[in-house]
Parts: sequence; structure tokens; C-alpha cells
Amino acid sequence: MTDVVEFAKMNGLGNKILVVDMRGRRDRVTPEAAIALNANPETRFDQIMAIHDPKADGTDAFIDILNSDGTKAQACGNGTRCVVQALASETGRKAFTFQTVAGILNAVEHEDGTISVDMGTPVFEWSRIPLSEEFHDTSRIELQIGPIDAPVLHSPSVMSMGNPHAIFWVDRDVMSFDLERFGPLLENHPMFPERANITLAEVTSPTSLTTRTWERGAGLTLACGSAACSAAVSAARTGRTGRKVDIRVASATPPGILSIEWRERDDHVIMTGPAEWEWSGTVDPATGAFSREAEAKAL
Repeated sequence: MTDVVEFAKMNGLGNKILVVDMRGRRDRVTPEAAIALNANPETRFDQIMAIHDPKADGTDAFIDILNSDGTKAQACGNGTRCVVQALASETGRKAFTFQTVAGILNAVEHEDGTISVDMGTPVFEWSRIPLSEEFHDTSRIELQIGPIDAPVLHSPSVMSMGNPHAIFWVDRDVMSFDLERFGPLLENHPMFPERANITLAEVTSPTSLTTRTWERGAGLTLACGSAACSAAVSAARTGRTGRKVDIRVASATPPGILSIEWRERDDHVIMTGPAEWEWSGTVDPATGAFSREAEAKAL
């Protein structure tokens, strides 16, 4: 077995993704390799999407997901779109079925280059999100940052979209809040025994939201697909919007749009948006040592 594998530096609305081809191997991308890759400005990332041989019948691959701090992630919608684009370029196929620790994901690349991912069904039960305290209604829980009589953020909607999410509703520009300061406190709040993704969401119309996310295990991120899905579902669940919205991801450069539909017939959440290849190379999955191949484009 050779020490290096092929990988691609990609992004989904600025969400920095490394797609690593681990097919045909029994080893994994190590936490040490992830930390080393994130420490290099060339390969800094939000998530690694490691493509492994399928484990379940009817699937095309098993996707192992790592955060930039080396911890495991259960789901990454923007990263899944990047995997689809990479495999579509390699195979000419348009539809794929992936297995992750969070479940089965179906995805398809459209003629215009956008990619739809079926993110599955949202989870609202407090014990399955999970929370450390019981809440009958998780569309609004008791949690705040700031003075008791004038909190800066309060009463988030919480749910799981494969991983835990807290959506704080704000009535002004999401970029005006110091999320870089509040994010770590909320991510690691005792309410969230497995930590949580923290999103600020502003309702801009009955069919649109603007969001900004502090991502569990990655920090302040340019975009987070599962957070966009969670914001869309939570907005519909609390009567702020309908079940189909456009999410303007304010921190993306330039700000980008994800279209989210919380499908009424089966409660599945469908996320549609772009993916972008930047460059390719090879990497040692044990150490993170890499080399860049400027002309290579396919895995």
C-alpha cells in the first residue's frame, strides 16, 4: 500500500472542503493528519470528506467526515456536494447514494451544475439532538448569552440534522454580532453534551433567510450546509417562513445562496447549491504531508 492518496481542495459556497480518495484502502485519515493539513494555509479546511469503499448494499461509497480539529462529524451538506462533483467528473454519473455515520444520503448533479442532497429528516426530540436537559418543545429553549434583563442572544430553536444545531433568531444584520466571541461559549455550553453548531438567522422575507454559523469543531465558517437546513426547518417549524426558502449565507465571499426545501410529503430536507474545485494533489492520510498537482482536476 502506497503512503499517499489523491485529494482535491474544493469548496461549497466557501465552506472549505478536502475530498480525500481512500477507496481500496483499509486505513483512515488520522486526526493528526487533519490537524496538520488545517495548520497549513494552502490546505486549511472546515471538513475532510474521506471517500471509502461502500459498506452497505446499494450505496456508492462510505464517507468519513473529519472536522479541522481532528474530531469526527456526522454530516456535512456542503462537503457532500463537493464529493458529488468530484465523482461525477470522474465517472460521468449524475446520481449517487452515500453512507455516513448519520445515515444514507442521496444526491444528484443537475444540468446547470448545481447539486441537490437529500439530507434526510430532522430530529427534534431533546434526547436525540442531544440536550442535557429535557425540553418538551425544542422549537424554543431557555438559553441565552448576555445580561439576564438584556440578552444578546436567547431562546434558540434546537434540532439535529445529523449533528446538533442551535438557531438563534436575530432582528438585525447577522454580521453585526460578535459570533467569534459567542460561538465557542455556545458550542461548548453544558446544554450540548456533544457540542453544537451555532447559527445566527435573520428572516428577510417569507421565503428567505440570512445566516452565519460557528461550526462545531471548525469554528467560524464561510458556510455550513447542515446549518442552513436546520435554519430553514426551524423557520418553518416556528411559523417564520414556509417550507421552501433561499438561505443567503452572509459570510460567504461573495454571499451565496442555498435553496432548502423541507418536503411535506416525507419530511425530508433537500438542499441545492453549488460546489467548486480549486486544485488537486496527493496526501499522506497518516501524517497530512501533501503535494500539489496544479493541472490535475479529477480524483
